[in-house]
Amino acid sequence: MKLDLLNGKWLDIVFEGRNKIYGAYDLRKNNTKTNVRALLIGAFIFSLAIATPLLISLIPDSSDDQTLNQTITTVKLPPKTEQPKEDLKPPPPPPPKQDVVKFVKPVVAKTEDVREDPPPVEKLENKNLGKEDIKGDPNADLDPGPIGDGPKAPEVTEDNNIYNSAGIEVKPEFPGGMTKFYGFIQKNYTAPDEPGLKGQVFVSFVVEKDGTLTDIKVLRDIGYGTGKEAERVLRKSPRWTPAEQNGKKVRCSYQIPIKIETPEE
Repeated sequence: MKLDLLNGKWLDIVFEGRNKIYGAYDLRKNNTKTNVRALLIGAFIFSLAIATPLLISLIPDSSDDQTLNQTITTVKLPPKTEQPKEDLKPPPPPPPKQDVVKFVKPVVAKTEDVREDPPPVEKLENKNLGKEDIKGDPNADLDPGPIGDGPKAPEVTEDNNIYNSAGIEVKPEFPGGMTKFYGFIQKNYTAPDEPGLKGQVFVSFVVEKDGTLTDIKVLRDIGYGTGKEAERVLRKSPRWTPAEQNGKKVRCSYQIPIKIETPEE
């Protein structure tokens, strides 16, 4: 016997003697109807998805109606201003209080080459000389204009800055040079009574505009009062030649080392 799977009779053969109330029998029996229903629903959804853009394009746009319903407003432009006329000549100056007589520069020339004779001396009396003859107005007011105070002299400020000796144009100098200076230190410095003491004392000071030493500071010493002694000697120093910047005397900082060495026992 040939079995036709498309026919529903094979279900009765398979489920013969079994519980047909069981869900598997019902699912297989209604399988064809379920597939057809699913195919129709899928085809409908697919057709709707394709036709949606076409349907949307057929819907009239409300913005076009709003554009057509807008009221046309007339805008009044400001009146055109007349452009200023160019190349306008300034008004002629008022006539001077005194007459102006044209001045003819005298030159040595032949009689036939003279084109314009100079005015006589009588005509120049109580007259101003100019490039051309101008009739004066004796009733004109003499207005010299507002009287100003003139340009003010620039304020001179004193330069009290302290310059570094490394970048100054003219460095400060001890009278006679640094050799004389260290000779002055050696002559006046009293070393501590400590045998075998060796080292350097570093001090800084400011050479003022008058050559005096101020702001003396001990940057480093080796103890036993060596720093205070160096400070005392520098306060006795004669005046230095001050530093110069841009041709003017200025304050300048200076640093020196003082070598200390005492004899051993």
